[in-house]
Amino acid sequence: MKDERTGGHAVLRSNLSKYLFLLCCMCIYSGLAAQKLTAGEHRKLEQLIDKSPVFSKMFTGFALFDPETSQILSDHNGDRYFTPASNTKIFTFYTALKILGDSLPALHYVTRGDSLIFWGSGHPAFLHAELPVDSTVFLFLQQHKGKLFFCANNFMDDRFGPGWAWDDYRDYYQPERSPLPIYGNVVRYKKNGSATPQAMPELFNPMTTHDSRLPNDEVRFVRQEYDNVFTYNNLALNERYYNKETPFYTTPVWVVKLLSDTLKRGVTLLDDYPLPLKGVKTLYLRANDALYRKLMQESDNFIAEQLLLMCSDKLNGTLRADNAIAYARYNLFRDLPDELIWNDGSGLSRYNLFTPRSIVKALHKLYLEVPQDRLFTILAAGGATGTIRGWYNGKEGPYVYAKTGTLRNVHCLSGFLCTQSGRILIFSFMHNAFIGGPTPVKEEMAKVLQWIWEHY
Repeated sequence: MKDERTGGHAVLRSNLSKYLFLLCCMCIYSGLAAQKLTAGEHRKLEQLIDKSPVFSKMFTGFALFDPETSQILSDHNGDRYFTPASNTKIFTFYTALKILGDSLPALHYVTRGDSLIFWGSGHPAFLHAELPVDSTVFLFLQQHKGKLFFCANNFMDDRFGPGWAWDDYRDYYQPERSPLPIYGNVVRYKKNGSATPQAMPELFNPMTTHDSRLPNDEVRFVRQEYDNVFTYNNLALNERYYNKETPFYTTPVWVVKLLSDTLKRGVTLLDDYPLPLKGVKTLYLRANDALYRKLMQESDNFIAEQLLLMCSDKLNGTLRADNAIAYARYNLFRDLPDELIWNDGSGLSRYNLFTPRSIVKALHKLYLEVPQDRLFTILAAGGATGTIRGWYNGKEGPYVYAKTGTLRNVHCLSGFLCTQSGRILIFSFMHNAFIGGPTPVKEEMAKVLQWIWEHY
């Protein structure tokens, strides 16, 4: 019996060895075949980019990376600097994930007798119309039995980021940065068959009037730069249905007015009441991917900027975006191949300069640290969600999960490409200095990405 068992084990070991040998050979053959295919297709891919009649009229960069082998599969100006536009949000997203964690500070506060003194932490969700309803902050302030005092002296930044267009202050995509955002820092004007447009918050209705002298190329609401006085054009008066947004002026005085009007109780502004070193409490909200989806799918500039302020608040108790950026550059992105010229959270700044290979490296960090099913639901999906819902859709559904970046004369797309063969590749496509709109650029990118999907 002993000899038979020993013999059985010997046969098993022999068969297992043969199986492992064959499996190893198959893996080596598959790896060599993949390398051979990649080398052959690499030249074709280079031609698609180098010989493109569209890309030849602009400055284009491209990097394609295989996260399984950690190999760059294609590189076209991958080490050159480009204006990234909203591809900057990739870095903001990663920074927020690493610094903020699962609980996001909403308010800091102390009690003095029956008085509640509170400071904002930069959290953007308070009464935001397009984020999940969370009444935590509202009820906390409304139900306090004593007096309420708001102080904004922990905000040590400017309302706009460096390199922003100063005359875009009235445009929906450039709300001001602030310590305690409320209503997303925008007025939402709605017309639903009413005689005149209705503002939300309603506090702004008396400050909104008709001005027949304004241009009528589109529905327009125009704000005075340093005051919350709004005017609208004939088209806004005559159109029956629309929803429009315009940023309001977010001084601490206006925040207190809005809080008092919303809470239906008095709130007093404290001009200077430093955060105490001891005794400060923090009201937290649970992190919600809806915030990150709006950041990455809809490319929300306001959320991007506020996330960096929140990171700064978490790091040292003050709200300054450059504090968070400096920390991230030194502690989170030191291993990137090229230095980050990084100035804001949203990418509105023309001062930002990144390379395609650095963006690919940042995306690789996300790929390694965030579960794929979560990551791909946060990013925009080709043909399905976000800023690429009308692009990059395969016959069997999305195959591109990415972040766009668009300014005048700039368009970028960086993210993940799921190929027909089952590979997941990381890419960064960056285009600067073109004339006209980005549609021809998108069409040409779609050809290249489709080709990669088919051949890799």
